[in-house]
Amino acid sequence: MTVLSPPRPAIIDRALRDARRWCKGHTIDDRPALAHAVRVAVTIGDHVLQPPPDLVAAALLHDVPDFAPAAPDIYQVLAADYGPEVPRIIAALQAEHRTLDEPDPPLCVDDLPVLLASTADKIVALGSLLRRARASGDVPGFFARRPALRALLPHFRAYQRAAGPRVPAGMSARLDVTLTLLEQAIATIPTASRS
Repeated sequence: MTVLSPPRPAIIDRALRDARRWCKGHTIDDRPALAHAVRVAVTIGDHVLQPPPDLVAAALLHDVPDFAPAAPDIYQVLAADYGPEVPRIIAALQAEHRTLDEPDPPLCVDDLPVLLASTADKIVALGSLLRRARASGDVPGFFARRPALRALLPHFRAYQRAAGPRVPAGMSARLDVTLTLLEQAIATIPTASRS
């Protein structure tokens, strides 16, 4: 059983339905975007005992701003359909994603619902990258072609250390293992290929 197993709160049913609609035709990590959203929500449920339904709904919908049409404003639509908490969490996750393009992204670990959703998102996304690297048959080559990801690893490690005391221990440990496996994989890249 997962947080998405029936019976489930109406807000989660609605979020799952809306995620299906908005994610249709989009991919994340070479998979349907809905699969990513579902895995993030399930990861929260794997580590948080009885997570708030708003948090699970936000996890299901966290990438919707990337897929929704520009008009009407997606955050107004989400607020009308879900109340203030779901779009607040989603907006914070979107802001965090944008800061990853900055030279020194800030660490934001003071908002627990956002922290839980962000940690689950990192576990899923980074774990997917590891699976794709292994499936490629050329792990060093896979990561050699991703200098932006390699540059972000210290940030993700700093995030894991800062978030560790605030998120459930199992969630922090899972992110730690994922990051360790990534660091080990990147260490296999020949030095000449790292620049």
